[in-house]
Amino acid sequence: MKTILIFDHPYTLAASENQPHFRSYSAAVAQRTISYLQANGDTVDVIDLHKDKFDPVMHAADLSNWRTRHSLNDQVDDYFNRLAAAERIIFVFPIWWEVMPAMTKGFIDKVFSKNRIPKDSPKKLFANQPRIDIFTIAGTPTFLYRLKYGNPVIKSLKRGTFQKVGVNNVHWHNFNAEDESAAKRIADLAHIQKFLR
Repeated sequence: MKTILIFDHPYTLAASENQPHFRSYSAAVAQRTISYLQANGDTVDVIDLHKDKFDPVMHAADLSNWRTRHSLNDQVDDYFNRLAAAERIIFVFPIWWEVMPAMTKGFIDKVFSKNRIPKDSPKKLFANQPRIDIFTIAGTPTFLYRLKYGNPVIKSLKRGTFQKVGVNNVHWHNFNAEDESAAKRIADLAHIQKFLR
């Protein structure tokens, strides 16, 4: 399967499997996902938004181009073309203040753009209908995130974005690493495949 993984965290993915001393659990989740998929024959294309120095701000010129169905910039076009070729799209990011970080939001705004939907195929951004997996890492326990806050990230992404552009095969798993023991965090990484079915 051809997979593309979008990673959003200021800390690097540079640590190797031999030195898995990541400064963030988000990076550990991303790297373990990549390693598992590659070991099982998938090709994995990684977009590391911070490493790429992606600009998440929708500037006035960007919005004008968006409204007139013109290119925002070469980087956004490259991202879109890579997504369009994928069979699976995986997002990995932390939840900050109960929502996604600015880089992920800007990526969605600029790349998952309704102005790219072909006029002869309404409501379908991607012809191949990829599966989307969203891996979030949060300090708030998952049950509380659902109960008290109403699961805002998944409502906004699944209903508010992906379904609007014709992608319905969307799955979410939250790693509540802050409340877990080191042993449980390691076990979750070791069994990442159960979240990638």
